[in-house]
Amino acid sequence: MTETTQIRTAPPGGGSGSRSPEYRLAMNALSGLREDLFHDAFAYRPMPRPGTDGPVARRLPARLKPHVARLPYAAVTALAFLCFYVGTADGVTDGPLALLSGLICAVPVLATLVRPVGAFWMSMAATPVVALLGSGWGEWPWLPGAFLCHTAVLVIVAIRTRARTAAWMWALTAAYGFFNESFWGAGHYAGNSAPLLVLTAFAMLLISVWHIRRDARQRVTAEQTVTAHERSRRTLLEERTTIARELHDVVAHHMSVVAIQAEAAPYRVENPPEELERAFATIRENAVAALTELRRVLGVVRAEDYEAPDAPQPKLADLDALLANVRDAGLTVDKAVTGAVRELPPGVELSAYRIVQEALSNTLRHAPGATARVEVSYVLGGLGLRVVNTAVQPDTLVKPSPGAGHGVTGMRERVSMLNGEMTAGPTDDGGYEVAVFLPVAAQTEGDA
Repeated sequence: MTETTQIRTAPPGGGSGSRSPEYRLAMNALSGLREDLFHDAFAYRPMPRPGTDGPVARRLPARLKPHVARLPYAAVTALAFLCFYVGTADGVTDGPLALLSGLICAVPVLATLVRPVGAFWMSMAATPVVALLGSGWGEWPWLPGAFLCHTAVLVIVAIRTRARTAAWMWALTAAYGFFNESFWGAGHYAGNSAPLLVLTAFAMLLISVWHIRRDARQRVTAEQTVTAHERSRRTLLEERTTIARELHDVVAHHMSVVAIQAEAAPYRVENPPEELERAFATIRENAVAALTELRRVLGVVRAEDYEAPDAPQPKLADLDALLANVRDAGLTVDKAVTGAVRELPPGVELSAYRIVQEALSNTLRHAPGATARVEVSYVLGGLGLRVVNTAVQPDTLVKPSPGAGHGVTGMRERVSMLNGEMTAGPTDDGGYEVAVFLPVAAQTEGDA
């Protein structure tokens, strides 16, 4: 019995893994050259209109800002006219050949407005044509008109395209100059490719730095926008979590009281009827079931290290203690209560207290030295709150703290949860006002 050994050989050039890194680098470079300068080179790519909010436009008078969008087109047209004028001096002293030389130098510059890569090839082709039309070869291989035309085209196309495309254009320009000076320039004056290459290299370096700064600024702006959005969403979620925790504590407390009272109620009556005992038992079972479901649903918002407060949740009756606290912190605040004071649902009481607390905290942070006023209005169908403060006093030593509006976001979230209405904004005298209405359904005797 013999064993057969099969040896597989890769065909020449069949696998990229057998290629050297230098070969792959060269192939990638050639692929980039084809993509940037040869593939669809004369495609229609019009120059985009610039915005009116740029650094230059912001410094212009208002009557000139609508014309900012025409500045790039005017600048390119002016360069084309300059190339035309210089190009006419390269031709025969006078006549149609001089005009033709000027046109050949001007057309590639104008083409950068609509076909940037094609304009580069047009400029490269125009250079030997202008040299043949020239009256003398004092400059080789770039006559003045061709020199100015090609420099303008390289700079404009570098601004409009990416850095790799500009690098390929500069490399082809260097190769063209080297070839002409080495093989066709013998017996003439010294070639002028070196000044053109140095000048355009410095120009493209500055343009590349500008591109890098602009891209970095755009990325930073985008990241800041995303960060601000995420911060706002996180603050909103944190506020909702806090509200859910507080509601959990309030509702769970009252449901526990209902369950305990329903269990103890039959023992408070001597010889209670069987129907009454069954009714209280049903009430207790429903209360325990609701409490269990409440803890299952709302309990998930608690952090692992969260502990329920031992003290009861604050309500409007505790506003005096809150005002005393902020007075100790240096805020002069008054309180006015209108309407018939009555007990409101625990959620409304808690949200009203938190709204007043946050509004006064904002006054302490953002309006040092100001005075505040808290108005509580018990009206038909709900509760009205108004917290207003005066403007920042100029002689205060405490500086206002910058704010991101998260406190107002939290207040709006509480008001929205209760289907209320809220307005917040500056007053005419430079202060700030928060006005809230929280609806409260009126209880009838049957509901009671």
